[in-house]
Amino acid sequence: MGGIFGVVSDDCAKTLFYGTDYHSHLGTESAGLAVLGASGFYNTIHSISQAQFKSRFADDYKGMQGAMGIGAIDDESPQPLIIRSKFGTYALAATGLITNKDQLTLNLLREGASFSEMAGGGVNSVELVAKLINRGDDIVDGIVRMQNAIEGSVCLLLMTTEGLYAARDRYGRFPLSIGRNIRSDSPPPGFAAATESSSFPNLGYEQIRSLGPGEIVRLDGNGIRDEHPAGNERHVCAFLWIYTGDPASVYEGISVEKARERCGQAMASGDEVEADFVTGLPDSGVGHAIGYAMESGLPYRRPLVKYTPGYGRSYTPPSQDIRDIVATMKLNAVRDVIQGSRMVVCDDSIVRGTQMKNYTIRKLWDNGAKEIHVRPACPPLMFPCRFASSTRSAAELATHRAIRALEGETTESLEEYLDHRTARYRSMVEWIRRDLNVTSLKYIHIEEMIAAIGLPEEQLCLYCWCGR
Repeated sequence: MGGIFGVVSDDCAKTLFYGTDYHSHLGTESAGLAVLGASGFYNTIHSISQAQFKSRFADDYKGMQGAMGIGAIDDESPQPLIIRSKFGTYALAATGLITNKDQLTLNLLREGASFSEMAGGGVNSVELVAKLINRGDDIVDGIVRMQNAIEGSVCLLLMTTEGLYAARDRYGRFPLSIGRNIRSDSPPPGFAAATESSSFPNLGYEQIRSLGPGEIVRLDGNGIRDEHPAGNERHVCAFLWIYTGDPASVYEGISVEKARERCGQAMASGDEVEADFVTGLPDSGVGHAIGYAMESGLPYRRPLVKYTPGYGRSYTPPSQDIRDIVATMKLNAVRDVIQGSRMVVCDDSIVRGTQMKNYTIRKLWDNGAKEIHVRPACPPLMFPCRFASSTRSAAELATHRAIRALEGETTESLEEYLDHRTARYRSMVEWIRRDLNVTSLKYIHIEEMIAAIGLPEEQLCLYCWCGR
């Protein structure tokens, strides 16, 4: 996972600092800023695994001066990198996942290339992207060739003395939006590019367009220049609306918060469970629970509250022990709300299930819950993501633990487990319910989730749920 932010504006450092910080929910490992000023390129990179972005970069950005800058928060590769190439010097930030990274690296090494930036003992993906771009006839041609060479997904910002190039991944799986400064009274107004459109308003920017699949634009002092048109094939990650995206963001013209409310309404429709209230596991389950409350008429209450300072998402950190610590510490139970209550608990998803079981459900039972009815806002996750570094293997998933328990080993054919109308699907869900130790468990159906998002099925990436 990761997020990028770039800005073209006089004395851009403050905007760059806060704009990048608005992507902190997308990564917990490393972050960096790069600016282009009168003395050339300057970048700074820090680990944020033990400190928040703001605290690590608060002093750095105050010493930066320039009219262009890019920033990144990422779990895989320290960045942005400064690259010296046949196109001149440029700064590069890129997020996503390259599944054929090892083969591409080997091919380049055989051709005589060398790599200087290492990340976790391996090649830094951003440097790999740069070397692929450098094989092009020019920067735009290089970006297009890179996108065609990789398997996976890469969105990038590339800053040269000519301007700031913004390129969305080939199939538009992840967002990249353009914003314009609406507080500036004189031209040029200033432009920004960001993974999260929610980073714009508080900085005085408004979203003016979303880049299409594979589209490349250049931002400079004269405005926005189209460099490469968008492709016709679009497969946007559905999980953006369900979990990973910021609630205040808008992708493809569709509000994240509104989509989550519609998911909750879909879950409540036809759900005959009797309960005293509905709640959402903070933060990403809240929108779904509000929608459930709107449709069901149940009151919304907070049996668990998040201690916000210092604790991010338990899904994001790369190691299980860190995920467990975050899951344990970030939620405080409100015993007076929980004791003796029957509750519907909405969450964005059940990925591994261990955190919900050990650090959420247990807190509710330990504080006197009478009944716990869990309602995830997406279908059972069946496949590890091939396009972002989130779930890393099928063995981690709660569904595959259930299937192994039911079948003796993971079956070669998962078709019946994908269909909510089959007995095998129902057996899998029942196994997960017992494993979680909850009163009932009911997933939203994939057709309901697609309808709640509001894009045609063929324009969504649904790989996590159906393997396509």
